[in-house]
Amino acid sequence: MGGNNADSSYPAYYIYQNIMIEANFINSSYESRVKRLLFLGSTCIYPKFSKQPISEEELLTGRLEPTNEPYALAKITGIKMCEAYNAQHNTDFRSIMPTNLYGINDNFHPKNSHVVPALIQRFHQAKLNKERKVVVWGTGTPMREFLYIDDMAKASLFVLKLDKETYDSNMSEMVSHVNIGTGVEVSISELANIVKRIVGFEGDLVFDASKPDGSPRKLVDVSIMQNMGWTYTVELEDGIAKTYEWYLESLMS
Repeated sequence: MGGNNADSSYPAYYIYQNIMIEANFINSSYESRVKRLLFLGSTCIYPKFSKQPISEEELLTGRLEPTNEPYALAKITGIKMCEAYNAQHNTDFRSIMPTNLYGINDNFHPKNSHVVPALIQRFHQAKLNKERKVVVWGTGTPMREFLYIDDMAKASLFVLKLDKETYDSNMSEMVSHVNIGTGVEVSISELANIVKRIVGFEGDLVFDASKPDGSPRKLVDVSIMQNMGWTYTVELEDGIAKTYEWYLESLMS
C-alpha cells in the first residue's frame, strides 16, 4: 500500500487507523505476556534519498518519499513501540521490513494494484484485446527490488523462530528491525519487458514520462538476514511466471 489515492482523507485515516491498531496490539501483547511478537513493516520507512543499498541504520536519517509518508510514519511508530517495550520490559518483539512483494493472491485491480500485478493485468488485457501498445507510467528508469510472497512467508517464520541470542546479537541499540529482500534490483523498464515476455504480449511498450517516478532507487541491504542464515530462493522471472499462471487460473474459477 502507498502512493497517491483519490480519497483526500486517506493519509489522515491511514495514520489514525494503523497507529491505533499497532498501539493496542503491541500493548495487549505485553499485558498478555506474549513470548514473541513479529511486527511487519515496509521498506517505505526509509528516506527517499537513502544511501544504497539501504541499511537498517538509514531509518530517520532524512525526508520520506512524500506519497508514502503517512504509511511510513505509521510503520515507524510500530517499530519504535516494539523497540521501547523491549528496552523497558524485556519483551521479545521483532520487526521486519520487507521490500516490494508480489505473488499469487495479489490485488490485480486495474486502478489500485501494485506494479507487478498491475503490469500483468495490463499486458494480459492488451493481449486479449489485440492492442498495439501498453503504456507504463514514468520513465522506466527507477530501480526496484521484488520479493516473491512465498519467500516473504519463509523469512517471517525464520525470524520468528530464531533463538533470541542470535537475533539480539545482530541488532543494535537503535536498530531493532531487519530488512527482508533479495539484494537484487531491476529497472521498471526491465521489469515491464519481463512481464511482457511472460504474458506473451507482442505490441509495443511505451513509457509516459509525464507521470511520477517516485524514488529513483530503493535497494535494501540484506546482510543482516544473510548473517543470520536466510536468503531468498525464488528468482524474479520464475516468480512472475508463477504469478501469471495463478492469475490465469483465477480468471477461470
